[in-house]
Amino acid sequence: MPDLKAYLLSLGAGLLVGVVYSLIGVRSPAPPTIALIGLLGILLGEQIVPVVKRLIGGHDVAGFVRTSCAAHVLGPLPGGEPAVSRASGAGKPASADEPS
Repeated sequence: MPDLKAYLLSLGAGLLVGVVYSLIGVRSPAPPTIALIGLLGILLGEQIVPVVKRLIGGHDVAGFVRTSCAAHVLGPLPGGEPAVSRASGAGKPASADEPS
C-alpha cells in the first residue's frame, strides 16, 4: 500500500488554499473537473494499443497492466518507487515496447 501521508498532506494543503481563496474572493486557477477527467481518459487511452498488441501476440497482459500501465497512469508514488514495486515487489516496470 502506498504511503498515503503525502497524498493526505497534498489534499490538506489544497483544502487550505481553497479556503483562503474563498475568503478573499479569488477563483481557483485549477482546471475544471471535466478537464481532469479528460486527462485521465488520455492516460488510460494511451494504454489501449499496447494492451491490444499483447493480447494479439499472446503475451501476459495482466502483468503488463500491473507494471507498465500502472506506472504510466499513476506516475511515481511517494518515496520515488515505481507505482507497482510496492504492491507486487516487482522491480523495474517492463517497457511498453517489450513483451513481458
